[in-house]
Amino acid sequence: MRWQGQELGVPDAAALPGLEHLNGLVRSVTTPEFSGVTFHEVMAKSALNHVPGASAMPFDWTVNPYRGCSHACVYCFARGTHEYLEFDAGHDFDSQIVVKINVAEVLRKELARGTWAHEPVALGTNTDPYQRAEGRYRLMPGIVSALADSGTPFSILTKGSLLRRDLPLLQDAAASVPVTIAMSIAVFDETLQKLVEPGTPTTAARLETVRAATDTGFRVTVFLMPIMPHLTDSVAALDDALRRIREAGASRVVYGALHLRPGVKPWFMQWLQREHPELVSSYLGLYPGASTYAPKPYRSWLAKRVQPLLRVHGLGGQAEDDSPRRGPVPGLAARTQLVTTSRGRAAAAARQSGPAMLF
Repeated sequence: MRWQGQELGVPDAAALPGLEHLNGLVRSVTTPEFSGVTFHEVMAKSALNHVPGASAMPFDWTVNPYRGCSHACVYCFARGTHEYLEFDAGHDFDSQIVVKINVAEVLRKELARGTWAHEPVALGTNTDPYQRAEGRYRLMPGIVSALADSGTPFSILTKGSLLRRDLPLLQDAAASVPVTIAMSIAVFDETLQKLVEPGTPTTAARLETVRAATDTGFRVTVFLMPIMPHLTDSVAALDDALRRIREAGASRVVYGALHLRPGVKPWFMQWLQREHPELVSSYLGLYPGASTYAPKPYRSWLAKRVQPLLRVHGLGGQAEDDSPRRGPVPGLAARTQLVTTSRGRAAAAARQSGPAMLF
């Protein structure tokens, strides 16, 4: 790749608001291979993020090497997090990507601390660690090695077929620690997939990645999420999706209806107005005002469609909200109870020192 960048350490007068003096900014780079995308390389001060106790997430720790995502999924729940950098949650989320170029080195140091209790770490819970830029930056091999070398279990959730590059490394890691792999595949209609997830690998490529991971020995979970009302929730669409998932070798499915969180809803509704204006009134009825989740009657109706199809195709599976709040979800790194040793008490104290965001 031919990367064109700014002089190191020199603030960019043309940078977007919030980036002129972004803490740790090394340079901003563009390349013809990523038309319209700018990568802002930063030196991260920390790598491990502790999930706030009030969160409903089923895990306690995350690592996110990137902020923003060139997959450009119009429904992505993480869009709102980009506003912390004074970016917008729409086009900026897709095109202004923050890259923590030293994340693996920082992570290795954090995992070596005596207070670290080797709790499971979830990767891919905010922005995708195997988005296209990972082919250039190669941050994940260092992250995987650091986690495995320290004896820390971890999970990976991704839409990226680039995961296949690291399967030998992940196989080696799984010999030392529990490693869980999950693939996110929401849309199985090629035309719709290109409209709603324009920067992602094709559905076929992701299914091939599921097969490759399965052949390597992993029990892969597929996240059939989000299921979009009137777009991907027909019996025919769900049956086709689950059949192809089973043929790819996946063992489990987690499914759920579309969420429209703050920062996401306006962007998604703009897309819907442009591509499917006939559905706007239906979506306003399902997600009125500040509503984030599809109403319970719709989710119950969806479960009655999906559950019989899971049995037909011989797949284990559950709805995302079948697990109790903060309870384990298949495919994601589940929290563990801290041991009641001095190290465990010290780790617990460290966890109470302050909340961290999921990025």
